[in-house]
Amino acid sequence: MNMNSRAAAGGLYSFKSWYAGRLAPVRRGLVAAHVPPAAITVTGIAFGAGAGAALALLRPGPAAGAVVAVLLAARLACANLDGGVARDGGRATRFGSVLNEVGDRAAELAALAGCLALAPAALVLAAALAATLPSWVALAGAAAGLGRIQGGPVGKTERCLLLALVAAIGFPAVFLWVLAAGSGLTALVRLARLARAARGAR
Repeated sequence: MNMNSRAAAGGLYSFKSWYAGRLAPVRRGLVAAHVPPAAITVTGIAFGAGAGAALALLRPGPAAGAVVAVLLAARLACANLDGGVARDGGRATRFGSVLNEVGDRAAELAALAGCLALAPAALVLAAALAATLPSWVALAGAAAGLGRIQGGPVGKTERCLLLALVAAIGFPAVFLWVLAAGSGLTALVRLARLARAARGAR
């Protein structure tokens, strides 16, 4: 996706290229060290689980917010690095792409699981389900040959921000409702963009 497409995607996703640029030295170091992309994917899941544990165990406040924010930033870095390392190191495979997607979903669900200690299980499960919807829409679009639609009002980065706010100031039920509703809206926005792309393809 080029820069214009990223800007059109909206939300914090528009900064992905900037973030990837900041990570370039790390990516080059990992390629030089022959670190397997799958190991980076697994590390991202571990960071997501760490954020979930911090949400569950730490009392909401600035310190907890900082811990969760750092762990989720590291989780996002891994999500950016695994694919980049695979491509730059000549190790990209189709199954690696599958692991990349599975790892991304697992890392997010592991982080959300921490909210089970803070909010009703039904709400957490609803938020977790809603959080997956934008990705399923994006993957369906890619499978149909319409391209991978990204961004939206509450994409992956925004969901990480909402979890950091839960850790920093509390009110888990409020933020989980925002996460669930925003994720559902994001899925609908992506569906609408795919419908326009399909009409253009005809």
